[in-house]
Amino acid sequence: MSLPVYKRILLKVSGEALMGNRSYGIDPIVLNEFADEIKEVHDLGVQIGIVIGGGNIYRGVDAVAEGIDKVVGDQMGMLATVINALALQSVLEKKGVMTRVQTAIAMEQIAEPFIRRRAIRHLEKGRVVIFAAGTGNPYFTTDTAAVLRAIEIGADIILKGTRVDGIYDSDPEKNPNAVKFVQISYLDILKLNLKVMDLTAITLSRENNIPIIVFNMTVPGNLKRIVLGENIGSKVVYKVEVSQ
Repeated sequence: MSLPVYKRILLKVSGEALMGNRSYGIDPIVLNEFADEIKEVHDLGVQIGIVIGGGNIYRGVDAVAEGIDKVVGDQMGMLATVINALALQSVLEKKGVMTRVQTAIAMEQIAEPFIRRRAIRHLEKGRVVIFAAGTGNPYFTTDTAAVLRAIEIGADIILKGTRVDGIYDSDPEKNPNAVKFVQISYLDILKLNLKVMDLTAITLSRENNIPIIVFNMTVPGNLKRIVLGENIGSKVVYKVEVSQ
């Protein structure tokens, strides 16, 4: 059996991915499918940290349009990520995977506060750690939170699970002629203004030279294939070695 090429990963999953075909909320079928994917990788001995978004429940960017203060809207979005984290934790533990939820906002009756050394210790003991409530600050996305947590726990790579199979020069759902990048540099993402992650997340990744793989999380087995070294999705690196 092939061995994992990564010892410790940070998986970023958008809240919207949990909706499935619903217009909002959590689709239990999708949630269970994602949990199965995570369990497969966990069973390989890979240490897994997860940052999950909250867009399936509430998005801070919608707050201004609804007349809600931007800071309050972002705080509501952070709470939405906690709901998703608890749901994922519950399903994973029913499948026999021990987990911990750590939040950037103190709520001790529900989850642990984020403490870097404790998170690393959980990972070393084989527990999946789900980081919720983003960075705990308004104006920062969960993509930025994912990069920050990846750096803090010493992850080998960030895996961003989406609904598309990688990074394109334009939206492949709107442009059938969109060109996919197998590899792309952080600088090229910034120059081309590609909406892979927000500016802060990409810059933080570049400064700390932590690679990112963007892949389709809805394809069964993709997460495991990446961990075993297959070329799935698009990889963001400091410098592209081979021209596309």
